[in-house]
Amino acid sequence: MGKLIIVRHGESRWNLCNRFTGWVDVPLSDNGVKEAQECARHCAKFDFDAAFTSNLERAQETLLIILSLQGRTAIVQHADDIRYRKWLRQSNRCSTGDIPVFRNEHLNERYYGSLQGADKTHAEKRYGKENVFLWRRGYDSRPPGGAETLREAFERAWPYVSRRIVPRVRRGETILLAGHGNTLRSIIKHVEGISDEDALFIDLPEAEAIVYDYRRGAFARTKGEYRFNRPLR
Repeated sequence: MGKLIIVRHGESRWNLCNRFTGWVDVPLSDNGVKEAQECARHCAKFDFDAAFTSNLERAQETLLIILSLQGRTAIVQHADDIRYRKWLRQSNRCSTGDIPVFRNEHLNERYYGSLQGADKTHAEKRYGKENVFLWRRGYDSRPPGGAETLREAFERAWPYVSRRIVPRVRRGETILLAGHGNTLRSIIKHVEGISDEDALFIDLPEAEAIVYDYRRGAFARTKGEYRFNRPLR
């Protein structure tokens, strides 16, 4: 029976500063590191076969902290670059604790366009609370500066997951996915059959594992909780 363990990254420095982050590569805060370490202790019982994350540091840091506390060595797989294939086959023979890690921009957080880096309170003053609320909550509302809608972020992330991650879980592997609030909500939306409207309000805790077992052709959540009253933070 395969397992998918989903973890939202720990608190970032811009979470702490109340800024829109999106694709800006912001690291974890000190508290975010502690959250990831606590999550690692909860994940200690899982023997991961592979791990997936985004191209952004805060998600990668969270993943590496979880793996390091298990004594695992991450071997980053450059899956789309043929030059690395021979080298990777050799490097993966170094230790029984090695684990392949796949990084991909399809798993990145929602791209927030010209809002990235802006203080959320200041953005409300500049654009109006109603507009900012609509951009953040609306499924098809597009923030300024070429940002993604939530629908586009969902449609970017899920095909990658269905193509690269789901088949491994179906084969019985235990997979760790460390990512971001918006893209992880899209995955939960699909595996649990949540409506477009309700998916917008899923509130994922930072650096806490949500565990799915793959049984009889479907995912079943067996551990971890989230709420449907996601605050605008």
